[in-house]
Amino acid sequence: MPTISVFYGIVIQMFWRDHGPPHFHALYGEYEVLIDIRDLSVLRGTLPRRAMDLVLEWALAHRDELMEDWNICSQLKHPKRIAPLA
Repeated sequence: MPTISVFYGIVIQMFWRDHGPPHFHALYGEYEVLIDIRDLSVLRGTLPRRAMDLVLEWALAHRDELMEDWNICSQLKHPKRIAPLA
């Protein structure tokens, strides 16, 4: 699964052949959450509160890039890297 961003120990990934709705995976230690790109809702999983806040802040700032990567992945191509949370 391609990693598209890493910040503060959080790894953001997106699968090539993943099912809809458009989403990304955020991993932090033993935790994993799937976030819907359209409305930033949690589809499955959990993260510690601070990590979740950082993921949502990052996703809000990069929503257009995330959708672009989702479209790229749906064509079975490698997604672009997205800048980490600064």
